[in-house]
Amino acid sequence: MRPILLLIFLILILAPLAAIAGELPQTCTYTTYRWSVKLKRGVDHHKVRHPYAELRPEEVDAATGCSVCEEDQQWIEVAGLPHFRLCRQIAPKVEATLQQLAADGVPLLSLTGYRVGMTRGPADADGLRTVFSNHSFGIALDVNAERNGLYDNCVTFGPECRLLLGGRWQPDAPGGLSADSEAVTAMRAAGLRWGGQIAGRQKDFMHFSPTGY
Repeated sequence: MRPILLLIFLILILAPLAAIAGELPQTCTYTTYRWSVKLKRGVDHHKVRHPYAELRPEEVDAATGCSVCEEDQQWIEVAGLPHFRLCRQIAPKVEATLQQLAADGVPLLSLTGYRVGMTRGPADADGLRTVFSNHSFGIALDVNAERNGLYDNCVTFGPECRLLLGGRWQPDAPGGLSADSEAVTAMRAAGLRWGGQIAGRQKDFMHFSPTGY
């Protein structure tokens, strides 16, 4: 059976049974928005609530099984920074990794995880993105955004790269990230790839996820 067909089967057939047995949440709740490529900002901010057993395929990450639901997220607090959430399936390992980095004296300036929004995929007729980001499923983490920005027009890093979000990339500064930095190596061991090494026109130096995107 193809992975996407198997996912749909699990959602439609097994999830209702598990919810009845108390193994899954009864409801799915999240606040989301859509990115407008015309306005260059988020629009259509709204809250969603429906039975967990009625999860739609687009609300679940096929690779990890993590959903956009708040009920599937786990709170994490590291190094006295504001607490944040990640999907329960990856949270324990990532939290342990971050705790170890903090104990080793690796600078952790800011951490951002779960936040739901359609910021990926093709735009519809109204110029609105149509696919949830990896942050939406709680499977992405931004580390030290103030020194590891998101750039476009950046197949390889150079003067032509344009900073879109976060601070200027400073790989040699405290909190800066690079391919051989301790934080990137540790996060890779925890199963998350670094957005500074993704292919394409963007480089997301703050970002970690299972794919790097």
